[in-house]
Amino acid sequence: MKVFAAALTLLLAFGSVLSAAPAEIVVCSYNIRNYVNAKPAGEGQRFPTKEKSEEDIAALIAIIKEVNPDILGVCEMGTPDRFEDFKKRLAEAGLGYVDSEYVQAADPDRHLALVSRFPIVSRQSATDVSFELNGRVEKVRRGFLDVTVQVTPEYQLRMVGVHLKSKLAVPEGEALIRRHEAQALRKHLEKAMNADPQVNLLCYGDFNDTKNEPMFQEVTGVRGQPNHMSDLWARDELGDRWTHYWKTADLYSRIDFLFASPGLFKEVVKAKSRVYRGTNWEDASDHRPVFGTIVPVNRK
Repeated sequence: MKVFAAALTLLLAFGSVLSAAPAEIVVCSYNIRNYVNAKPAGEGQRFPTKEKSEEDIAALIAIIKEVNPDILGVCEMGTPDRFEDFKKRLAEAGLGYVDSEYVQAADPDRHLALVSRFPIVSRQSATDVSFELNGRVEKVRRGFLDVTVQVTPEYQLRMVGVHLKSKLAVPEGEALIRRHEAQALRKHLEKAMNADPQVNLLCYGDFNDTKNEPMFQEVTGVRGQPNHMSDLWARDELGDRWTHYWKTADLYSRIDFLFASPGLFKEVVKAKSRVYRGTNWEDASDHRPVFGTIVPVNRK
């Protein structure tokens, strides 16, 4: 009788989890612009960095609350204590994230990070990724954030976050570095898809290039092939697709992307792949968040 009662309790608990399983989840990519500590120019840093103001942080948290993502991947996070500050402010805003990932790679100042309302069950982040350029070994400076999230008892989502080389000019050629980083990323994605062709894999982040540049094809692969990654082609309510404003050149461009694996693409609600549009976006960052909606229905 005791065994039956225990089994019944377990069954009811499992049923409760299933009943609470979301019909849709929202995943978001956001370059939050220098959530870092102040740092003067020098020691390898060409320009001084200011600490993000309280007003800018308030605008940032307000935008995230409005989007209300279940999983949020961010670029340009600062030190671990800044990440703790960020998570604390999200909690104070009532956003309720229960798990997180933080990547410490070659860049000492700007990092990839992620928060999730669902538990992370596997962590595959790559902090030491190398490639050869002009006879020298170079590093993917922000590494690759890579976690698998358990959304429901049957459904897992693998999230791979990136922040490729900025447009800041370097002697090696910033565009060439981005292409090599994109090639390294492609190898990372293919390894995951080859291991499980049906994997629900979302690659997101700030790619610092537009879709007409070599970076795009390096990441997506060959159209029509089994491991092709599909751009979710997000837009805002007015149909605009730009995600970044470069004030110096007065230039709007789309350089933040969400890419879905074949296993995931059929579960994406295409009409709900969006770029945030609000009056306060520029107070928070020079980027706008990009987010997509997924129906978690298949075997993982």
